[in-house]
Parts: sequence; C-alpha cells; structure tokens
Amino acid sequence: MNISFSKPPECILRENFSRDGKILNPGGEWLPGACINPAKNCLNINFKRSLDDTMILWRVEGKDDLPVNKMTLEELRLEVWLVAYALKELDLERGSAIAIDMPMNVHSVVIYLAIVLAGYVVVSIADSFAAPEISARLKISRAKAIFTQDLIVRGEKTIPLYSRIVEAQSPMAIVIPSKGSSVSAELRHGDVSWHDFLKRANDFKKCEFAAVEQPIDAYTNILFSSGTTGEPKAIPWTQATPLKAAADAWCHMDIQKGDVVAWPTNLGWMMGPWLVYASLLNGASIALYSGSPLGSGFAKFVQDAKVTMLGVIPSIVRTWKSTNCVTGYDWSTIRCFSSTGEASNIDEYLWLMGRAHYKPVIEYCGGTEIGGGFVTGSLLQAQSLAAFSTPAMGCSLFILGSDGYPIPRNKPGIGELALGPIMFGASKTLLNADHYDVYFKGMPSLNGKVLRRHGDMFELTSKGYYHAHGRADDTMNLGGIKVSSVEIERICNEADDKVLETAAIGVPPLSGGPEQLVIAVVLKNSDNTAADLNQLKLSFNSAVQKKLNPLFRVSRVVLLSSLPRTATNKVMRRILRQQFTQLDKSSKI
Repeated sequence: MNISFSKPPECILRENFSRDGKILNPGGEWLPGACINPAKNCLNINFKRSLDDTMILWRVEGKDDLPVNKMTLEELRLEVWLVAYALKELDLERGSAIAIDMPMNVHSVVIYLAIVLAGYVVVSIADSFAAPEISARLKISRAKAIFTQDLIVRGEKTIPLYSRIVEAQSPMAIVIPSKGSSVSAELRHGDVSWHDFLKRANDFKKCEFAAVEQPIDAYTNILFSSGTTGEPKAIPWTQATPLKAAADAWCHMDIQKGDVVAWPTNLGWMMGPWLVYASLLNGASIALYSGSPLGSGFAKFVQDAKVTMLGVIPSIVRTWKSTNCVTGYDWSTIRCFSSTGEASNIDEYLWLMGRAHYKPVIEYCGGTEIGGGFVTGSLLQAQSLAAFSTPAMGCSLFILGSDGYPIPRNKPGIGELALGPIMFGASKTLLNADHYDVYFKGMPSLNGKVLRRHGDMFELTSKGYYHAHGRADDTMNLGGIKVSSVEIERICNEADDKVLETAAIGVPPLSGGPEQLVIAVVLKNSDNTAADLNQLKLSFNSAVQKKLNPLFRVSRVVLLSSLPRTATNKVMRRILRQQFTQLDKSSKI
C-alpha cells in the first residue's frame, strides 16, 4: 500500500507478556515505535497518483444534468493545507478533539483530513442526530470545537442543522453555508462562519502544511457505537486503524489506482472514515452525492462518475428495486458491489447484480471497534448471495457452542461469534468504559489467547459460508445503525402516560433483510382491550425520531400483560424475539 512512516516500526507485532506469563494486552502491540500521519499518506505523491489525478468527484442533488465536479490531488492538498493552517490559528493543544456534524460532502472530507493532518482528533457525529445525542457525544469526547452546516438541503426539504448544534450547547462552531457564500442563520457569540474561519489562514494560501506525525497509538478519530447501557460507547481510532480500513478495501474489494468508490454514508458512522481511507490510501477516487441515494439522481451520478465499486446497505437496494429508479442508467463500469450494515436479501441482491452485468456483491461485516471487517467476501473465491466466504484478512473467527467454548474449526454450526484477539487496527481502549471488561472479561481462551467478544449470532454452513443471525445480546441493528434496547425503551416509557414499561425488540422479517423494531408494551391499566395500538405506535415513533434518531421507525406494537424476566429481574428480550419471530411464521406476516 506504499505507506510511509516518519519513524518506522521496530517490528510488525509484539505480543506482550507479564512475568507470570499472563498476556497484558490480548490484542498485541502493532507497529511498536512507529510514527505516522494517515492524512499525509492520503495526500502523498507516489506511484499510485500524480498531482493531476482526480481524488474526489461529486454532484449536488437537483443539479443532476450538470457535469460531475472534480477535485485533483493538487487541489485537494491546497484545500486541506489551508484548513489545517486555519485550525492551527485556534491555538488548541495537540490532540484536542474537534467534532464534525455535517453531511458527507467535499467540505467534510477536506475538514476531516485537515483535522488529522494537524494532529487533532476527529469526533464523528451523524447529521441525523437530535440535539440530546449530539450533546452526549460532545461531552464524552470533550470536543473543543465543531464543524457544521447551517442547513441540510434535500430536494425541496430543508433541515436545520446549526440550530441543533446550538440546542446541544456545543463549543465554538464553524458554520458552513449550505447555499451560496453566506450563512443563513444568525450565529451565536463565539461561533464563526466558514469564510471568516478560512480568512485566518490567508497568509498561508498555497503553502504546504507540515503534517503532525504521531505515535501509532495516538488517537485520530473518536466514533460512537451504542452498547447495552443506554450510553454510546466512545471508541477511539488510532493512527493504525485507517491502515486496517484501507487494507480491507485493497484485499477484499480490490480497490486500486483508477477506481472510483461510492458508498452512501456519513462521517458519523465508521463507513464514512472508512470510505476516505479505503479510497485515498489505495490511490482511488471518492465519489460523493450530496443528496438522497434513493432516487434516480443518485443512479445517474453512479453512471456519470463511472463508479467502479458501489457500496450499499440492503434497505437502499430494496427501495431501488421497488421504485425501479435505476432503470435506464448505465452501470457497466461497476466491477463489484459491497454491502454492509444489515442482513441481505438473496432476491434483492440478485436483482442488484443484474444492474451491472452480474458483477459480484462482496458482503462485509465488521464494527466501529474493528475499524473495518472481521468477516467478508473475496474476489478470489466463489461467492454465495447474502453470505460471507471468509474471515477478513488477518482475522480469525470462532463460533461458540452451548458450553461457551469454540466448536471445532470448519465444523458446521450456529452460535455466538467470538474473534481471535490479534487483529490489526482493532480498538484497545474505550473513553467511557473498561475495554477489557467489555470485550474480554469472561471469554474462553484458546491456545493461550483469550478470545474477543463480538455478540453476533453466526452460522457456518456445510459449504463453508457464514451467515449472520443478528445480535446475541440486547443490541439491535436498525437500518445499519446499532442501537441498544435500553435507549429506545427509555424514550418509549415516557411517550405515553398509559405505559407502565416497554421492551424494544429487533425482529428479522421472514423474507430476510434488516431487523424491524417491535415494541412490547405493558400498560398501567390491566385492561389492554381499551388500548389504541395505532395511537401508541404514533406516540412511540414521534418520541424515538425526535429524541433519538429520525431514521428509526417502530414497525409494530404488541400488548403484553407482563414482560418475561430472569430470577434477577432482567427482561428476557431474547425470549420475546423468539416469540415474535415464531408468531410471524405461524401467521405468515
């Protein structure tokens, strides 16, 4: 991958042992002694690219008949350097956290690279979050500043973003106008417009910024993944994690010089930073569509940008298929698709392959704490629709039997998935939880190495393919976003005065695909016949979308006289999940 270090590593991997032979760090120490800046590596001139090569292609929704915008490596370097100099003028300490809460567009990519180049830490916040969720992430990360837009424009719809930042009581905000050159909103005292922010670096235009090289374990990005406690886990990415993302893309999707990579996502989720590094570190171009990926505008952009690797999530594919919005567009440049975030549907993915002369879909499953995938597909192997063909490069998988220990390797079976602890780029710390307790405590050992907890239920088939069967714990996956039951229940319990308690369950549909959110409800009044299920569903949807995430949707509300509990009074959500799934089968919903 032609990665350059300012200080080379002493070795590739060092497994540390204490004097009594106990492993101090189950994941080992990768590239010890190395110093690097991954953003600098994205901007370097090497055999993969020259100054004239296109690094970013983009188009804004509503301007679908205009030529695709392009930014060369030379232009990208100048933009990133200027923002890095402007950041330096803020006089923040090295390693300070700086948040980004805005759509995935050319501005956000430039800002992301500049923060890393200048030796600061990106705090990733999805632009769909409500103010309380933004506030929680800013406090956990101790962010010193935040980049945002005044508005998000989606077709005829305008969504206020800066006002959410203000409501979240953010630190100083740098506000980018969504249209034109001036911000539409009146700014708080201390906040600055994008134009005024860049003016601070006027004296350094076209001057190269000296990248801040840091030790390999220094933080580069703080991302968030919902746990089961109700508070999002704050997961730091180190300088090594971007290399893991890029290595996955090189090995499994064959991303290389000349490729154009598109994946509708956001910097608030791991696939946003993944897309930046997977493309630029491999000499490929990033293709960004500023708008909804669900319509013909995005399909035309894929055609016009000559995308060669298109990343998707199943719900997007389902919409394309049902609306037929991609008909008539030429996707013949696509060499492969990749899919992550949700369980896939065989029929829908066969249809997707047909849009590009039956090019393969590389299934890709990982996690924010992994920095990439742990199980995936490969262009070197026969693929099976909606299945994984191999552990990701450098990863090892173990399916735990009913006794809690791994079943024999290569033996078909189903159970909770555990990972081998030695994974390059994987997390070693959490900001607001004990990393060892979360991922290793209570896990079995194999050949002297304690296995790493993951929490998904996985199946290895007799033909050697892996199938994912959802979460083994009480975290569900809604539209590619992991969220804990506790977070949703906390909101639903307060949504209606008639509610005594709720249980939030992710139930996979019989036809396959992403989990659907079902709310089990116990009312204060034992007479459930008087309950208005439609009104409860409306109340839950309104509360969840306002207080948690506007992308979440309650599929069903089920009334129960009581919730099943363990002897220690814990709600047995897994029992409810089994009951609802069985109910769907018997009634053929």
